[in-house]
Amino acid sequence: MTIGIDKIGFFTSDYYLDMVDLAAARGEDPNKYLIGIGQEQQAVIPPTQDVVTMAANAAVKILSDDDKQAIDMVIFGTETGVDNSKSAAIYVQSLLGISNSARSFEIKQACYGGTAGVQMAFDHISVHPESKVLVLAADIARYGIGTAGEVTQGGGAIAMLMSQDPQILALDNQSAFHSENIMDFWRPFYRRDAIVDGHYSTDIYIDFFNQTFNDYCAKYQRTLTDFSAMAFHLPFTKMGLKALRTVIDTDEHSQQLLKEFDYSKKYNSLVGNLYTGSLYLSLLSLLANSTMLHAGDRIGLFSYGSGAQGEFYSGTVVKAMQRQRLGHQVDQLLANRTKLSVPEYEAMYANGLPNVGGDVTFDSADDHNRFILVGRKDDQLIYQDQLA
Repeated sequence: MTIGIDKIGFFTSDYYLDMVDLAAARGEDPNKYLIGIGQEQQAVIPPTQDVVTMAANAAVKILSDDDKQAIDMVIFGTETGVDNSKSAAIYVQSLLGISNSARSFEIKQACYGGTAGVQMAFDHISVHPESKVLVLAADIARYGIGTAGEVTQGGGAIAMLMSQDPQILALDNQSAFHSENIMDFWRPFYRRDAIVDGHYSTDIYIDFFNQTFNDYCAKYQRTLTDFSAMAFHLPFTKMGLKALRTVIDTDEHSQQLLKEFDYSKKYNSLVGNLYTGSLYLSLLSLLANSTMLHAGDRIGLFSYGSGAQGEFYSGTVVKAMQRQRLGHQVDQLLANRTKLSVPEYEAMYANGLPNVGGDVTFDSADDHNRFILVGRKDDQLIYQDQLA
């Protein structure tokens, strides 16, 4: 039985900030952001969108009515939870009209949560072959105005429908993982913005990639030449490139991997950091934009979550994979976004639900997406389906 990603959807905000404008406002050379970090734009999330609405807006694009009834598990990986108790998955299940017989829950381990969901979905389907599992990975990356991490902010959501006989990527059921108690990034309960040791986190990321990649190759008797491409968790695109360069050489195959990496970073460079969704936006970017991948080609995937958990696993491209259809949904979404000035971005960044509680109603007149966050009343989040 073949198990993997059958459908994949993406959603992000209607607004973005250009990194050249941010560099000018912060007194930096634009090439520090464009080349040194590898980012061109970043999504700016309005208060009417959160991880629940973004995940629902991503999933509704790919799910048929039959899918919604067949799904018996909803897994939501996020580190931007909306409640300390109730899972974001329950909200999405309700908004989408997924069968009430589905098991729904949330996973947290920094940026690794989406991958944990993918692996749990694989195991579930291997035991229950007729099952379909919806895996969601959504986050809003925040480091603070004027901080060193400001250039690596962003946000959005990835939705993946997993099943047997997938139409996009068949997973090999081969992986290697590594975990350590490391303080490279964390977000205390009392903060909306993350705390990160950027240089240390980059070093740990590269160490974990080498550890898991080498373990994978030893475990399954594979080498670099077994991979036609690699997709990385990309908090910023230069980070994945730094990791890839530690295992490639100057030979022809290494140059192919570098070309494929350029395809895989395209969307991330325009959206910014998705935390749990970053690896899967990179995978989507690779599949949608590469002209060299063919059915049966193996893709390596490196997932990393600070704190820290790393995993390297693999899958093969399915014959039925339709590159243009995958790319169209993202290209259209990104092309229709509104560019914000730096003051407009800073104002939107400061808006949102206050941590101190209280009723809030947002002005949603400019948000025409299907699912929105209306506000909060009596300590309950109020979501709305604008087509209902």
